[in-house]
Amino acid sequence: MAPLEAVAEGVIPATYWVRYPDMVLVAEGTPVCVTAEPADGLKLTPAALDAAITPRTKWLILNSPCNPSGTVLSAQELKGLAEVLDRHPHVWILADEIYEHILFDGRRFASMAAVAPQLASRTLTVNGVSKAYAMTGWRIGFAGGPPGLIRAMAKMQSQSTSSPSSVSQAAALAALTGPQDIVRKHCAEFEARRDRFKPVLAAVPGLTCDLPHGAFYFFPRCEGWVGKRTPRGLVISTDEDAALYLLDSGVSLVHGGAYGISPYFRVSFATSMDNLGEACRRIGEAAARLS
Repeated sequence: MAPLEAVAEGVIPATYWVRYPDMVLVAEGTPVCVTAEPADGLKLTPAALDAAITPRTKWLILNSPCNPSGTVLSAQELKGLAEVLDRHPHVWILADEIYEHILFDGRRFASMAAVAPQLASRTLTVNGVSKAYAMTGWRIGFAGGPPGLIRAMAKMQSQSTSSPSSVSQAAALAALTGPQDIVRKHCAEFEARRDRFKPVLAAVPGLTCDLPHGAFYFFPRCEGWVGKRTPRGLVISTDEDAALYLLDSGVSLVHGGAYGISPYFRVSFATSMDNLGEACRRIGEAAARLS
């Protein structure tokens, strides 16, 4: 293994999907998590990216639309990041675009490979059918990037997880090439749920909730709960404490610390209106019991 000072680094904006740091560690790298500030809409800024890059930086991992925050990077925002990356030719970009088609308010999707074609030779774009087509169990993902990198990825995958089944591949092909009206229908349903329950969560004492622009998650800030006491006398010191308290109240969710930023928790609205209504009711009642 390389000496510690020579270990490659992967820059990961926080918020991030929980597995990103582990992926870097498995590759014997060092995760460098850069906190995206609430004042910046939980988005990585060019200045923050530039400050995080060192001679050891190998990859930048981007996820837009983002799980868990629902933030979406516009073409202009991606261009700003690309200008920084132009000055650091040793840094590659992994663009996770799994929520590409789940956008709200008429937003248009922007891909780093399209926005900054000069970076195409060091950009890996990854996607799949799990989110837009609700095909999680089919286990189909795909990637586009430089031929040499794709060949290396195929070689490693063939020796680790074999190949996806022919049935799954046929199903994914049908989803990608068939009528896309179902995707638009799903997005409209997600947007209706978002619009219905965002004000409900924002009205819960101690919570603030921004409007997500993509994916299907609320990411309310629960700072107002920190320091309060539950009916059992336990003090909520962290967002993990808040998540455990809500679990006792019959609501299962993930605390923000798992995604690299606190104090938040993630609420999925990939469920029915009835389930969301009941979850929000229980969250509100749990907040009312704090003292």
